[in-house]
Amino acid sequence: MRQPTTSGSADPSGPGPAPMRVRSASAPAPGRPVNEDLVFRFGPLVGVLDGATVPEGFDTGCVHGPEWYVRHLAARLGVAEAARPSARLTSNLAAAILAVRADHGGQCDLDHAGTPSSTVCLLRDCGDQVDYLVLCDSPLVLDAGGQVSVVTDDRLESAMAELRRTVATVPAGAADPVTRFRQAVGVQRERMNRTHGYWVAAADPDAAFHAVTGTLPRRGPAAVRRAALLSDGASSAVEQFGLTDWAGLLDMLSADGPGALLDRVRDAERDHPDRLRRHKPTDDASVVFCEFGPAA
Repeated sequence: MRQPTTSGSADPSGPGPAPMRVRSASAPAPGRPVNEDLVFRFGPLVGVLDGATVPEGFDTGCVHGPEWYVRHLAARLGVAEAARPSARLTSNLAAAILAVRADHGGQCDLDHAGTPSSTVCLLRDCGDQVDYLVLCDSPLVLDAGGQVSVVTDDRLESAMAELRRTVATVPAGAADPVTRFRQAVGVQRERMNRTHGYWVAAADPDAAFHAVTGTLPRRGPAAVRRAALLSDGASSAVEQFGLTDWAGLLDMLSADGPGALLDRVRDAERDHPDRLRRHKPTDDASVVFCEFGPAA
């Protein structure tokens, strides 16, 4: 079931930017009891995590799954933020990944290529500025300075495109579809957290320092007005189904809220199965929507 939330940060002392307003929603794929996405807020820090689904029949070297991983990573991010609120987001993410290594309790092979992993999309309201971090394919949509832009980490998609080209060179009769799929997943795993592959939160804290990061002002002509943090199950509204453009997505969130966006994605998944990507007929979907008022 979708779980919407609405909250606002405490009033600032003295003149300054108005509090950040946050609304969110997250829902598992239809028919699945487990949601491997997670949305969270710890004071000025908000985030979306999207755990990597393990295809049936694949080993991970771990007794835990993606749901366990995203919950522990979110909790550890909250601890890191509380302990070091002025630290860089990359440093706090690295500390969180390292702490989750310890949470495994020595039960798991953390060097296994299939170890649980998650995308990360973070935004932190620092008063006069906003910091953000994007790792793997959970995009951040920004309305700042009168322009809508998207912060993406396209290294996974680039690695997958190269993989598809490689698979396409294999003669059709050389392997059955199941074997070809298993080979493709194996190659993808080998490229995770590698210089010429892609980066994702897993067991190596160094991945945090390969994230896409930036800062936006809260004041002046370039000030940020709105931001949407999305798992790829939610960004599919634009990227796969073409229901709207990025500016239209922000307008939809402003007017109707995150839950309405997820409802439209579910309708599109049902009505346009030909546009689905990867090996899943539907996906967990999550969004955190932030609105920033003018200076008080």
